[in-house]
Amino acid sequence: MEEAVLWARAQFALTAMYHWLFVPLTLGLGVIVSIMETMYYRTGKEEWKTITKFWMKLFGINFAIGVATGLILEFQFGTNWSNYSWFVGDIFGAPLAIEGIMAFFMESTFIAVMFFGWNKVSKGFHLASTWLTVVGATLSALWILVANAWMQYPVGMEFNPDTVRNEMVSIEAFKEIITSPVAVNKFFHTVLSGWVVGSTFVIGISAWFLLKKRSIVMSKKSISIAAPFGIIAMVLALVTGDGSAYQVAQKQPMKLAAMEGLYVGSDHQGLVAFGILNPEKTRAKDSIDPFLFKLEIPDLLSLLAYRRSEAFVPGVDDLLNGGFQLEDGTIALSASQKMEKGQAAVEALKGFKQAKADKDDAKAAEYHQIIKDNYAYFGYGYIQDEQQLVPPVPLVFYAFRVMVICGSALLLLFIITWLLNRKDKMEKFRWFLWICIAAVPMAYAVAEAGWVTAEVGRQPWIIESIMPTFAAMSDVSASSVKLTFTLFCILFTTLLIAELGIMFKQIKKGF
Repeated sequence: MEEAVLWARAQFALTAMYHWLFVPLTLGLGVIVSIMETMYYRTGKEEWKTITKFWMKLFGINFAIGVATGLILEFQFGTNWSNYSWFVGDIFGAPLAIEGIMAFFMESTFIAVMFFGWNKVSKGFHLASTWLTVVGATLSALWILVANAWMQYPVGMEFNPDTVRNEMVSIEAFKEIITSPVAVNKFFHTVLSGWVVGSTFVIGISAWFLLKKRSIVMSKKSISIAAPFGIIAMVLALVTGDGSAYQVAQKQPMKLAAMEGLYVGSDHQGLVAFGILNPEKTRAKDSIDPFLFKLEIPDLLSLLAYRRSEAFVPGVDDLLNGGFQLEDGTIALSASQKMEKGQAAVEALKGFKQAKADKDDAKAAEYHQIIKDNYAYFGYGYIQDEQQLVPPVPLVFYAFRVMVICGSALLLLFIITWLLNRKDKMEKFRWFLWICIAAVPMAYAVAEAGWVTAEVGRQPWIIESIMPTFAAMSDVSASSVKLTFTLFCILFTTLLIAELGIMFKQIKKGF
């Protein structure tokens, strides 16, 4: 079973990361294309139409592959994670269903007009179709991210011991799910990261044309849209990133501790700007120093996590040991205390089912109350060793820094590009044009690192504190998952190579 879980997780990670190669560009390039077509609509200049059509072709190639990988990704909830789907399908399935019914059909309807409606519909209707395609793609991301955010911070649910399912019992519960602060921050931060990828993509390809001394006017006009758009996107991404980190501190403190490589917390806790982790540090609650080297900014982590420079930020060891005072004045439970509460809830569920079978309603009501009292820690009842509660610290720590450091570098790149393009000096700095091209894969690395931080950082939970990943698995063999992993790896790699080949061929054709 352990081997099957590892392969199922690897398969989901594989498909998710491949899918995330296509989604950010769809979100970002779609908005840029819409802005370019708006320029054509307002000015009537044919050069803007030419520019729009060029970038629209690249958008379409990417969009098609993104849809294919996304469908495969969702199917895994039924194949590999059926226990999860049963346990929370009433809640988790709702936003995914809305995404399919509303957003996906919206994209499918208007994308046909977007690509094949030139000179067949009015300029205004075509522009509206382009914008509505992008709105549909963004709404699609919204509902998927609402579902993901619920896994990180489960709200708006009521556990039904009769069916052993979590249910959404009212419209107020649905509102609570979609307006969760975790969902709101995750949506905006993720979409903005897509805008950053789209901006970098346009700048990088335009820089290639400038190096080749081809389509110079078209490239400069493309940069005139992409560079300021990238600046706006990156500044907003930093703001929403701060909001997301704040929510992590409140709702997922173990993830925050992993992001900072923090084992023993303190008041006035500093933020590690850069550090090298000690590879010998493999377990929590030992005496090994977690860092070989670190550069720390005093007080900053306390300020960002709790908006007070003197606030106590717990580390991994503190979260396992408990006993420290929380922000609401209560005392944090230890991992062992949470495990006891979880075990009480799990055992009470067994007792409830037996009482129901015996038609002992009084006893069933007693067990139901025990479940309610301890349900917040239900998932801890399946944890055997408190070390399981610690995510892979090195992976989370370094992924977070790739996201922040490279993301900040992209902001600088956007600003310099915007200034040079305004002064019509881009071609004079050929070395900078090469940097713009190299920034394209870096932007993708930033986007992927963000997902690694978010998803690996919440392990071992598939639903925070409610369900560990290994309890969510279907009854499938490791060999079956290995086979599908291999097939998906081959399929997605082939699709990626095909997409890149088509993209490069289209780019070489030019405007």
